[in-house]
Formats: sequence, structure tokens, C-alpha cells
Amino acid sequence: MNAPVFSNHGCRLNAYETEAMKELAAQAGLKDAVIVNTCAVTAEAVRKARQDIRKLRRTHPDAKIIVTGCAAQTAPESFAAMAEVDHVVGNTEKMQPQTWAAFGIGTTEQVQVDDIMSVTETAGHLIDGFGTRSRAYVQVQNGCDHRCTFCIIPYGRGNSRSVPAGVVVEQIKRLVGRGYNEVVLTGVDLTSWGADLPSTPKLGDLAMRILKLVPDLPRLRISSIDSIEVDENLMQAIATEPRLMPHLHLSLQHGADLILKRMKRRHLRDDAIQFCQEARRLRPGMTFGADIIAGFPTETEAHFADSLKLIEECDLTWLHVFPYSAREGTPAAKMPPVDGRIIKDRAARLRAAGDAQVQKHLAHWVGTTQPVLMENPRMGRTPHFAEVTFDADHPEGQIVQAQIAGAHGAQLRGQGC
Repeated sequence: MNAPVFSNHGCRLNAYETEAMKELAAQAGLKDAVIVNTCAVTAEAVRKARQDIRKLRRTHPDAKIIVTGCAAQTAPESFAAMAEVDHVVGNTEKMQPQTWAAFGIGTTEQVQVDDIMSVTETAGHLIDGFGTRSRAYVQVQNGCDHRCTFCIIPYGRGNSRSVPAGVVVEQIKRLVGRGYNEVVLTGVDLTSWGADLPSTPKLGDLAMRILKLVPDLPRLRISSIDSIEVDENLMQAIATEPRLMPHLHLSLQHGADLILKRMKRRHLRDDAIQFCQEARRLRPGMTFGADIIAGFPTETEAHFADSLKLIEECDLTWLHVFPYSAREGTPAAKMPPVDGRIIKDRAARLRAAGDAQVQKHLAHWVGTTQPVLMENPRMGRTPHFAEVTFDADHPEGQIVQAQIAGAHGAQLRGQGC
């Protein structure tokens, strides 16, 4: 073993930062090391990270194991205590060239984790071209100022901070120049973008600026957002900009007002329904995914039924269902829990409802012609983020016009026009 081995856990932002760390490690000349970028979103995510670390030690017995990411930031001592771990690095430190330079020459302390809440700037690690050859991801925001009662992430990521619009636009211009046909804006709390910048611009301002100043960009996609924070310009972009993809993933979490209040969310059930209705009025055919938690403490069967109904009332399609998992240090961990078997059952019912929605959504597109961005020679995605498979090869990274011949499972079947 010479070149470092990287193991990434968790969100798209973590994957983005793993790519940046690869560059930093290469610049530092780091060798014979394993870097594990952890996630802290659930207790299960932390358990899987520990399991991965033990497995990696067995397969790389002589390597230096470096653990970083949100779980390392929130509980550095617990990872430092693992016999398999040589170093623990915080989320700020992992993006600093000097951290990797020290590893490269073998002089560094075991734990390097500072106070993430003191960080006021985004790390200068913007990279060009993370993703497949078809789609690039651009981090425009990090951290979160909100304190949902179930969430540990602000303590792993710090407070919200934004990448200036000019920096974002210049990076996207470079990506388009390299042949990317789709760019995805990512962040921890994306709709809070701009709050810490001069004149406090909004996410919609950024989207409109990108579309205006990068006219050769075929597709701009926005990742997970908090619908209650959506601004007028973003709604205007939804209504008027065909290059803004008609798919949004919403951080909804639940369908019952009482549970939303106990989660310390800033929206109510009707807010979510009204947002989806208004977005579809402005852009017919708009598609929504959503995060939904099953079995939050104190959730009754009636509360859960509200979440099931919300799937239909918002006409949600792509669901990320999370069985509630208590995170030590969060207020929700002290609330009366729901039985684990009930949580598992409710999560399965949510997923089944989501699967039914996917089938309905896919059936709607059969017989139409769709522009499909090819992710590999035999599979691509529509503007609404549905997967389309082909029997013949098509150029990776290109947008092809496809006749949708049918649907199978969670995929559409396409034929090139």
C-alpha cells in the first residue's frame, strides 16, 4: 500500500470534501494511510463508521488510520480511544493543507479537533469536477444556525457560512468549460445561503445570477432545501427558468404539527402543502422528494398517519425515510421514546408509500420524450431525476433525447431518438 485509501460515509457534502482531501493528501505526499470521513446524522451512522474502521484496520494492518468528519468532530475522544485509530481530525482541520502536510512528514498530535462554532468562513477547498463526468457538485454553504431537537449536525458542522456568489459563478464557469452539463448546488442548510454575506442575498439570487452569468450551463440543480426559507427569487426561477431542474428535495421530517413543534421545525404541515401547490402552479410537473423521520419520540399512530397522508397531499416521489435514532446530546434523546419495533414497522410503511408514489410518477412519463443526462453509457436521469436505462450505449455526460418506452421497478426504459 502506498497511495492513501479513502472511505466516505454520509451526505453528498462529505463526499465532496473527501474529494478535496484526496487532493490535499496528494499535495502533501501522504502514503500508507487510510482516511475515514464519518457521518453523525444517526447513531446507526456512527456505528457503521466504527465497524468500517475495524474492518479497514484488518485489511490495512500497517497503515496509519485517520478518522475525520462529523462523528469525529462531535465525539473525538471516543474515536481516539479505539485501538485501530492513529489520528482524529476535525471538520475544519481536514480542509487545511497544513494538516495534511504534517501527516506527510509524520509529525502531528493524535487529536486535532477545535471548536467548530468559532469558524466563520467556508473552507477554501472548492474543487472543480467532483462527481461523475456528467454532473458536478458545488458546495456553496456549510453549517447550520438552527437547532432541531433531533439533530447533532450543527455541532459537527458549526454555524452557517456561505461561499460568495462571485466565487461560485467562476467555479461553475470552469466546470462548464470542462464539459459538465449539470451542476448541483450543495450545502448543509442550503436555503440559509447568503445570510452572512454583505447585503444578505438569498439562494434565489444566487440561482438567478448563475443562470444569467453562465448561459452555456444546460442544467442547474438544487439539492435538499428547507421549503419555509424559499425566497421570492427562487420561486421566480422555478417559474421562468427551464434550465433550473424541476426537482427539489425537501426537508419536511414529519406530517403532524405537534411532532414538528417538538422537533423545533420552523414550518407546519399546511406550510409544506402550500409550498408544493404553489411551486406546481408556477411549474406544472414539479417533482418533490423529502426526508421523513419515522418514530420520533411521542409519535402516536395518529401522528404517523399524518406523515403518511402528507406523502399523498404533497405528492412526494423520492423519499428518504429515517427510522428515528436517538443522538446523545440532543433534546429529543430525553423525550419518551417509541418502541423500536414500532419504529421499524412505521419506516417500512413510509417506504412502501414512497414506492407506490414512484410507480405512479414513472407511469406518467411513459410515452413521452425526455432529455436524459447520461451518467454512464446505459443509464441517465431526466430533469425530474428519474433514472432511465437503455439497451444501447450513449455518450457519458451528454444529454440525449429519449423516448420513454416503459417502466420497470424504480426505473424508466428509454430508447434514443
